[in-house]
Amino acid sequence: MRKIEIMDTTLRDGEQMQNISYSPDEKLTISQILLTEVKVDRLEIASARVSLGEKEGVRKIVEWAKNAGYLDRLEILAFVDYDKSIEWAFATGVKRINLLTKGSLKHCKGQLKKTPDQHKEDIKNTILNAIDRGLEVNVYLEDFTNGIINSPEYVYDLIEFLQTLPVQRIMLPDTLGIFDPFTTYEQLKSLITKYPDIKFEFHPHNDYGMGTANAIAALKAGISGIHTTINGMGERAGNAPLDEICVSALDFLNITLGIDEKKLFKASQYVEMFSGHKMANNKPIYGKNVFTQTAGIHADGDKKGDLYVNRLIPERFGRKREYALGKLSGKANLEMNLIELGIELTEDQKKVLLSKIIDLGDKKATITMADLPYLISDTFEKVKEQPFKIVTCSINSTFQLKPSASVKCSYNGIEAEEYSQGDGGYDAFMNALKKILKQFNIPVPQLIDYNVEIPPGGRTDALVQATISWQIATKDKLQKTIVTKGVNSDQNIAAIEATLKIVNVIIANFDKQTV
Repeated sequence: MRKIEIMDTTLRDGEQMQNISYSPDEKLTISQILLTEVKVDRLEIASARVSLGEKEGVRKIVEWAKNAGYLDRLEILAFVDYDKSIEWAFATGVKRINLLTKGSLKHCKGQLKKTPDQHKEDIKNTILNAIDRGLEVNVYLEDFTNGIINSPEYVYDLIEFLQTLPVQRIMLPDTLGIFDPFTTYEQLKSLITKYPDIKFEFHPHNDYGMGTANAIAALKAGISGIHTTINGMGERAGNAPLDEICVSALDFLNITLGIDEKKLFKASQYVEMFSGHKMANNKPIYGKNVFTQTAGIHADGDKKGDLYVNRLIPERFGRKREYALGKLSGKANLEMNLIELGIELTEDQKKVLLSKIIDLGDKKATITMADLPYLISDTFEKVKEQPFKIVTCSINSTFQLKPSASVKCSYNGIEAEEYSQGDGGYDAFMNALKKILKQFNIPVPQLIDYNVEIPPGGRTDALVQATISWQIATKDKLQKTIVTKGVNSDQNIAAIEATLKIVNVIIANFDKQTV
């Protein structure tokens, strides 16, 4: 099996994404994860001459890499400027540069305002200067894909010229992401066949959403290396994502790239955290939802023998399969979650609970496995008869003004409405409720403890469980403590549901005891 190298450029090309900038410590952390855990072959960590801060960041990575034995894995983008980029790179301690040359005649004439021969002379002088400083040199042919289509003679001439110089690799960027997989394969296959002794690498961009597909086509054509970024970070539509390329290469071409798949998720999380750029939930391999079955028929198929499972099993990447709970859920979705939680329910209870989940889903509520214990408690601890009901309730909180509540309740078909203020939304509700209970001659329970819980994870849309302890007087004038719970995604409504339960408990005991 041929050796294929992965050069990750998250810290150079990936940082060209809008509003992305990593601190030196963040760059060091990402470098350490990529080299020691994910095990990429090489890292492009910066562009020369960007800033003093960038130079210090590179030095920090170089110092660590030298002590850890990874110095030969680091590379810096350099420019055809004879000595400026070379001196910058040399001062950082890096041992290899990636020289950015023009890979199309249009760029050579239009941007540099030079003839091909003049550009080649500048390239030669810069490379020889780098060699004199003890640096290895790889060469980028910027805008290669436009060049090979529109000015192939220029590209071939430049490649043959580079063969006369001490160049380690020639790197072929699809700078504007214009290739499709078919063109990628045809052009690279032809080039590799023409120059079999050159180490060519492909640098795909994702403007048409074909970055991964083009990378796989390049591998099939016989390319020696692929350039990637974590999470597809990069300018415009970004670069080809490391995780997608590594997994696809193995599954479709049986090519192992030496990457530890289980560490890809960690790398993605760190880049997401440091960049502040959140990935789409349906992003392949890394996305939050890619290992979640939503439809009930899919969960049922998994239960009956992994009928809806492909080679992308979550355990392969250190993750777990999940089964969504919502309006599309079936019995199997619920059962899979109950098994994971170790909760046993009767068949009748499962039907009742599933109906509740579907009802919440219709209201656009998001239910997770962590929400289930709260939902179960709320569903099966309800008071059966509820003569006292809340018809409408509006709670308003305004900055620097006291919260207010407008509450309308119904007791045996008779309605009463009150308005009140309080020190908080729930306090305002209770003040209004007390007035209504007084109208109906219903004793007011005494709140003695109030606790709010949400599932782990810190989601702002998580279900809230309000647990309230109350004291009511029995017919023997003794104080009795009763605990009620309410579950809702809104904290105030969860507390109101718990309050409604205690009122109905009191009413249910009217004929049995004096309260």
